[in-house]
Amino acid sequence: MLKRGILLSGSLTLTIILTGCFQGEQSMEEEMDPPQNAEEVNNLEEVQENEETESVDEGANEETAETVPRELYLIDSNGMVASQTLELPKLESMEVATQVLEHLVKGGPVTSMLPNGFRAVLPEGTQILGLDLKDNGTMIVDVSSEFEDYEANDELKILESMTHTLTQFENVKKMELRINGHPQSEMPVNGTPIGDGYSRANGINVTETDTLDLIKSTPVTMYYPAEHNESRYYVPVTQYVEGTDEELYSSIVQALIDGPGYNANVTHVFNSQTMLTNSPTLDNGVLELEFSETILKDDEKSVIADEVMETIVRTLTEQQSVEAVNVKVENVDQIVNENGEAYTEPVSIQTFTPTEKL
Repeated sequence: MLKRGILLSGSLTLTIILTGCFQGEQSMEEEMDPPQNAEEVNNLEEVQENEETESVDEGANEETAETVPRELYLIDSNGMVASQTLELPKLESMEVATQVLEHLVKGGPVTSMLPNGFRAVLPEGTQILGLDLKDNGTMIVDVSSEFEDYEANDELKILESMTHTLTQFENVKKMELRINGHPQSEMPVNGTPIGDGYSRANGINVTETDTLDLIKSTPVTMYYPAEHNESRYYVPVTQYVEGTDEELYSSIVQALIDGPGYNANVTHVFNSQTMLTNSPTLDNGVLELEFSETILKDDEKSVIADEVMETIVRTLTEQQSVEAVNVKVENVDQIVNENGEAYTEPVSIQTFTPTEKL
């Protein structure tokens, strides 16, 4: 059940009942007029005093309003779906799921917050009518009919954006779609099948290939840095990686070293001479990787580039069994980041982006 609070402000009471989601499937919005018998004041001086008090109170509220970082998957200037972490007002429980989806709507509350070069994803006017999180981690999303007004080439981007934005919460595993309460077996414009729901396993910014044996390959989402006007962010790209289960981690690392191939919209951050000096080992969720010294940005000071570490951790922790990555370098006792801070513990995704449950 999603609930909205009621905010009362000023001595002239204007009450706004915010949108809420009840029983995970319906919402309502209502506006009430101020009372007719508002208290009168005797003179202008008293009016001015009250106005000044209201102004101070409102300023204090704005200063103390608590915000939290949320990941929104938007479309960048190259047409790629990528996350941007924005500070949104702190809400209770599942209200945040409605909030992040509303911030994907064109012309919606995200408009004034959009990072340079990014645009919102969902068609203008789309309303989130209801959300229902099932015990199996499936989030049922009910949207208004305005959702159907999008271009065919944006269809996968919409699915990828909604799915990745919702699954930033640990207990959300996939998304199912309803439009005005009606379950959808396929998307309304280009017919993408969604009857079984949509999850991160479906990929994002999928790289097509005709050189690999897809039957023997595994789709893996890699993270590569990109820049726009000196602002850096990470673009997820789903690539196919060859190798058995035992070789999968090695294959993923080698794919990162080889780079994103034809995709020139992201940055290749590895020295091409970099290699793993030992086979990766996984112990209690921690994946240990040992690299040659060529991975270092500064071998004299044992510095590993921040973008290299983040690329490794973002990519490998996408694997279900990997919770953190312990990066080691051959013949080096202690590696440090670009600020000279030592990596004394395995690095998790929480280092770079917040995660929580609804």
